[in-house]
Amino acid sequence: MAVDNRGYNHKPGYMVCSDPKLAIEEAAQGFAAIGSEARLQVMLTLVRAGRCGLSVGDIQARTGMAASTLAHHLRFLAAAGLIEQEKVGRSVINRAAFPRLESLAGYILSQCCADIVPPLALAEKEAADA
Repeated sequence: MAVDNRGYNHKPGYMVCSDPKLAIEEAAQGFAAIGSEARLQVMLTLVRAGRCGLSVGDIQARTGMAASTLAHHLRFLAAAGLIEQEKVGRSVINRAAFPRLESLAGYILSQCCADIVPPLALAEKEAADA
């Protein structure tokens, strides 16, 4: 019997190359949000937790951050759209915003090798110049 991991892990079958609606300013904001070591640590903790997410107390226990420091970083990540927060009873569950993370990864990866001239095109150009 196969185990259904959809509720626990986010493992896409393919990477979407880029969100055509993502402006460079939005991408910069997203990358800036994970530009500090502490926020990157929080983000990695939430990514590891999968779609179920973690309470603030669980994140604090896993990262060792002071509550006020963690609250600041969570607000910053939420403002950048990198995490989603849901109030459940008296707790706030924090989850990585996987579509947003994929969009940021796709944004930068869509430029991979864009300036490389294929060998055949280069040979044709050299032949035409000769």
